[in-house]
Amino acid sequence: MLQASVGLMVLGVVAVNVLAYRHARSMLQFSAARERTAKPEALSLLQKVKVLLSGVDLPRPRTALPPEALGSGSRAVRISVDPRVTLGAWYRCHTNGGPVVIFHHGYGSEKGALLPEALAFWELGYSVLLVDFRGSGESSEAYTTIGLREADDVVAAVGFARTALGHQRCLLYGQSMGAAAVLRAMAHRGLQVDAIIIESVFDRLSTTVKHRFEAMGLPSFPLAQLLLGWGSLQMGINGFSHNPVDYARRVTCPALYLHGAADPRARLSEARAVFEATAGPRLMEEFPELGHASSIEVFPQEWHRAVEAFLRKFRIFE
Repeated sequence: MLQASVGLMVLGVVAVNVLAYRHARSMLQFSAARERTAKPEALSLLQKVKVLLSGVDLPRPRTALPPEALGSGSRAVRISVDPRVTLGAWYRCHTNGGPVVIFHHGYGSEKGALLPEALAFWELGYSVLLVDFRGSGESSEAYTTIGLREADDVVAAVGFARTALGHQRCLLYGQSMGAAAVLRAMAHRGLQVDAIIIESVFDRLSTTVKHRFEAMGLPSFPLAQLLLGWGSLQMGINGFSHNPVDYARRVTCPALYLHGAADPRARLSEARAVFEATAGPRLMEEFPELGHASSIEVFPQEWHRAVEAFLRKFRIFE
């Protein structure tokens, strides 16, 4: 009887680890699937069971629009991160040698998702550079590390803007995973820029993974910890140390935080913790009833007001 109980316990532990391994792989390696698995809140019970057993489908994010979507005179460029990794990007120059705003997208997305923000900054008089992270859009590779190695992509994009495009003054705009990558690049790579805008940021990777299991109606412990552990082993990273709330303590340039008050992936209290931890001058704009989404698309007037007030208050690019 005791042996049978121990055997069942061992079998259960193995099964849970196998599921966590498969989930981690499916969330970090882009697949050949045509359709992405819907958000947990939109899944039926049967669909949730299927996802639990097989993992999510995360197709490689594709860029459907041409560079001209950014406007007349825009062009595609390529950025080298290292001898193996290259990034696709769109560039539109407003003034040679003037300031540039560099955009970094979220998880499972690509540069075209930040087109509204880029066009808005162009109208304000700035050059713009929209970047695909590794694995997304027109970049090389087929994986994501949810902002860890993408921090190197941020550093490479800034270096490219300064050396190849001639823009010494840079503002970085990061959304969700892109926000985490920007903060990590500044904290761990020593990147210095004029200002940053951080939208929909999570405080810790472990927290946002926990919220995903909660949205599925599953216990986050120990599933979230197992998923992070297996994902870290698969990718050679440490997901447990991927904490924007810690990175923010080393950010000294002006920072604007944009966040939805109803964000279920990165809750408002968590974004406020990152905001409060930021070492330099900072502002925060909260958008009522907004989830984990682009604020400019739902609250365009409020977005413009917040961004322009931020630029004026800290005399950015003056």
